[in-house]
Amino acid sequence: MTAFLLSGILLGLSGGLSPGPLLALVASETVRHGARAGIGVALAPLLTDLPIILATVLLLRPLTDQTLPLALIHLGGGLYLAWLGLQGVHFRGAELEPTELAGSLRRGVIANFLNPSPYLFWLAVGAPTVLTAWREGWPAAAIFIVAFYVLLVGSKVLLALALGRARHLLRSGGYLILMRSLGLALLGYALLFLYEGGRRLL
Repeated sequence: MTAFLLSGILLGLSGGLSPGPLLALVASETVRHGARAGIGVALAPLLTDLPIILATVLLLRPLTDQTLPLALIHLGGGLYLAWLGLQGVHFRGAELEPTELAGSLRRGVIANFLNPSPYLFWLAVGAPTVLTAWREGWPAAAIFIVAFYVLLVGSKVLLALALGRARHLLRSGGYLILMRSLGLALLGYALLFLYEGGRRLL
């Protein structure tokens, strides 16, 4: 269970702080309208991701006893994590693209629904991890999901609060070091997925 807790923490923190449409919206809303607006956007995954999780788990569940499809999913997940890890390693600072729409939470929900990253993550990484955890019991699967969303949403909320006080944070040296360190950790996690995929093929 500890392994799934740590996986949820790593993936949630990386997803929460990595540049993307939702992070840009959190940052721009905070800069323009204050921390409360940024927090509203940060909460969007709690409203949008449940159907994505259910769809990907139900899609992959019939494949849990089939070696080749699971091997290909793990290999795909490993490549996806490696791509995210390389983005983190080469991270140079986030740029903001302010938006002119109104309604922070509504904008966050729309941005997250239209963002391909949650779909790719849950299909290639999240759902396979949940199904693996479920074999050890539902608490292991639950602790992965809870840890993931506590860090995913919590890190964005903390970022909104921090940006409310220091708007240069997204280009600070500490943020760059954190993102590059998370990138290295994701590369290590990608190797585990690639190893598991290769093992299933042999």
